[in-house]
Amino acid sequence: MAMDNGGLILLIFLAFLFAWLLNRVRKALRFGPVAYAGVMITFAIVVLALYTQTQR
Repeated sequence: MAMDNGGLILLIFLAFLFAWLLNRVRKALRFGPVAYAGVMITFAIVVLALYTQTQR
């Protein structure tokens, strides 16, 4: 049984893209570090939930 890591690689790429975009938005909206960390943690949980749903 071969492991399909294409979806995981895509999710990692999207996570880096999201972090880069969020950093630009954070500078524009002047988010504090707590708000920035909260958004990143929420995004990580959602991505992991989506990835585990696709592995069934």
